[in-house]
Amino acid sequence: MRTRLSIRAIIFAAVIALAALGVIVGSDNIAAAEARAGSSSEVPPAVSQAITSAVNSPDRPAADKQLDAGRHPEQILAFFGIAPGMHVADVWAGGGYTTELLARTVGPSGKVYSQNGPFPPAFKKGEEAWKARLKEPGLSNVVELQKPFEHPDDVLPVPPESLDAVIIDMNYHDMVGRGYDRAKINAAVFKALKPGGVYGVVDNSAAPGSGARDANTLHRIDEAFETNEIKQADFKLVAVSAVLRNPKDDRTWFVMKHRGEQDRFVLKFIKPAGAGGVGAGLPHS
Repeated sequence: MRTRLSIRAIIFAAVIALAALGVIVGSDNIAAAEARAGSSSEVPPAVSQAITSAVNSPDRPAADKQLDAGRHPEQILAFFGIAPGMHVADVWAGGGYTTELLARTVGPSGKVYSQNGPFPPAFKKGEEAWKARLKEPGLSNVVELQKPFEHPDDVLPVPPESLDAVIIDMNYHDMVGRGYDRAKINAAVFKALKPGGVYGVVDNSAAPGSGARDANTLHRIDEAFETNEIKQADFKLVAVSAVLRNPKDDRTWFVMKHRGEQDRFVLKFIKPAGAGGVGAGLPHS
């Protein structure tokens, strides 16, 4: 009995320590942690020198650096475990803020697939900026992918189980709002990831229970709604970071007027080891 209590005390202390670091381990992972006597592989590593160098690179655009205070890129990259030599994808890369950080972190021995769908006419300047960024000398390890979400099987045309991580930074709600087939998109991500690979998602939080209601209006989404969709593709939620939380946000703000201030959730999923190459969103062979 004393041993069992001491183990629970260790686990409780570990969870408190994780919360102090902005990390909440998923409830299903707490049971696994107890089985391992309180040790957890989900404790985020310290920010690596590679990440620090990437964020502080003098070659990053000044406009990007102005966004850093509201986006905490060091903590996000460390939380998702991005490291030199990795092969990763930035899905719905937008202007390429995250793509560049990934590219500078994985370095010349790594590779980044920067994916966007076709840009509407009103956003052509954004498309030009994205493509110009990818031509910068420091981003020679980036592969441009302009693939429409209407054809989800081709969103990530990479060899199966070849990626270490796939990141979607504040754009999953847009896939919901535009009615894209997320089951197939998530299955494509699952297929592209190595077993144990990370599916990292950052998004703008909506009121609990609101589902997809605010995806097109406030550009927000219910965390539980998004989490459940991704878990249905056979991904396992292993940790949640609170680094981008803002308790002052009542979830009614229009995100475009509060960039860097809105409350956001940060979810770390993994493709379970031994899961095979196809997720639940596609037929299994």
